[in-house]
Amino acid sequence: MKITKISVYKTALPYVDGVYRWGRGNAIDIAQASVVVVDTDAGISGCGEFTPCGENYMVAHSEGVEAAARLLAPVLIGQDPREVGRMERLMDHTIQGHGYAKAPFDAAFWDILGKATGMPVYMLMGGKLTDGAPMYRVAPQAEPEAMAKDMDRLRGQGYRQFQIKVGANWVEDIERIRATVPLLKPGEKAMADANQGWHIDEALRVARATRDLDYIFEQPCKTYEECLQVRRRIDLPMKLDECITDFEVAHRVVQDRAAEIICLKISKQGGLSKTRRMRDFFIDHRIPVVSEDTWGGEITTAAVAHLAASTPEEFLINSTDLHNYNTASTGKPGPPVANGKLYVSDEPGLGVEPDFESLGPPVAVYGVGQ
Repeated sequence: MKITKISVYKTALPYVDGVYRWGRGNAIDIAQASVVVVDTDAGISGCGEFTPCGENYMVAHSEGVEAAARLLAPVLIGQDPREVGRMERLMDHTIQGHGYAKAPFDAAFWDILGKATGMPVYMLMGGKLTDGAPMYRVAPQAEPEAMAKDMDRLRGQGYRQFQIKVGANWVEDIERIRATVPLLKPGEKAMADANQGWHIDEALRVARATRDLDYIFEQPCKTYEECLQVRRRIDLPMKLDECITDFEVAHRVVQDRAAEIICLKISKQGGLSKTRRMRDFFIDHRIPVVSEDTWGGEITTAAVAHLAASTPEEFLINSTDLHNYNTASTGKPGPPVANGKLYVSDEPGLGVEPDFESLGPPVAVYGVGQ
């Protein structure tokens, strides 16, 4: 089997609730999705997606996939996509870094491998170890009373874990936390996610003012070193996200015992292949993980669902249904959701096909006839 064509599509994904606010002054109402479709001479195709949470999030840009395709296509066309490990090495030798731009190609290769073997991706990644991943849902940054009402609305939709967006004015953030966390019902969880928005002194003040509450302190500051300094002075559970960029940081987390929970975003980690290895590393050191991505539609959520399904249940904190954050789609069908849980397709591959009607014509095509 050989790759014959690579196509790149782009489409807008409007946020279902209007404006999504997080961190220190960040907000989006429309995310830009990039979808990669890889065709082969065996008549099997695979797809992958990268969608950043705004163009300034984690130094990732929606145009990165197009730029990567120009460099990767001459190297990848003619190769066997089922050799996912070899394909990963080829991409890394061609482009240093920029894992988010290579992630949709990596997902497409796993999709093809699954279809070629007649197995869903989760089987290729170890089997179904979680049948229905518990989901969290974001309560975007707003006035404290509005966020409390938003939590109640989401609870009515079946969610039992809530990510409370903070990281703006630290005084107001204390009010946001105190207005929402006490509303938790038995069995529910809350994460106050600053998305790198606080300085060290601000994070310490917030932790001190809310230490009587039971919640998870998520990515308070920009760098790993800053978060570690905060972590050593508070007694709340720590979750790290944006600063978990590579295996060097992962090894430091284990050595420093820097967090109780690690958030793995497939695009941030550089694709399913790298995320799978990092997940297994953390689990081997008994640190639970979150399976998610920066943003996305049905194709991204399908990859997230397979990663979650192949994660041992006792080490999976939660996942999320990113495709339900949007009013437009990237693929069909989306992973099933029921009773606050994200389920995975048992169809071969990722179990989703590109929604070409929604995607429109490709912005770039490489290969046969081009």
